[in-house]
Amino acid sequence: MGSLTEENYIKTIYSLSLEPGEVTVSELAKKLNVKLPTVTSMIKKLSVKKLVSYAPYQGIKITEKGKKEALSIIRKHRLAELFLVKILKLGWEEVHEIAEQLEHVNSERFYNRIDELLGYPKADPHGEPIPDVNGKIISQKSIPLSQAVIGSSVRISAVSNDEKSFLDHLNAKGLQIGDLITVKKKELFDGSLSIVTKAKKETMLSHQVVEKIWVEL
Repeated sequence: MGSLTEENYIKTIYSLSLEPGEVTVSELAKKLNVKLPTVTSMIKKLSVKKLVSYAPYQGIKITEKGKKEALSIIRKHRLAELFLVKILKLGWEEVHEIAEQLEHVNSERFYNRIDELLGYPKADPHGEPIPDVNGKIISQKSIPLSQAVIGSSVRISAVSNDEKSFLDHLNAKGLQIGDLITVKKKELFDGSLSIVTKAKKETMLSHQVVEKIWVEL
């Protein structure tokens, strides 16, 4: 493992590589909130370590070695989040920032013990899959809530945004991972949905929100 900064770069490059299109230096600079020359010099460093491949004016590509390192960091982050929620009883909206620090603890034994203690979980508190020790991810068959059929009942399986403001919003609406909800109607104008929650309350969710909630049919 590299330095804390290197680990943050690798994790970010990996997550950007899952999105359509090339990973560019400017996109990375924006995501990490650092200046372009700083990003360029770090990419050169990572390139020497064979974690990424990069040529000027072309996209940044993560190598197999880089991918393995990124998944190892993601595994630590997601296990840390679950540990904080399940064992320390913190709210799912509180744990991202703490896990950002814990993911850099350089001890496989520490994380393997947490994994064992939690019963080898498959997903973090936000429903995102936890890579196993070999970096394998079992992804669930989920769709965004925005694509759910009107009148259907679906179970919330994950959220693709773990920012506190978003999770506070879901808490206020009474929504959690694992909840069974019913899709009542969809506004054609803006894509917002009216749903019935587990507590039998009808509530409106904006298109921006339903795009970030993933459900299993």
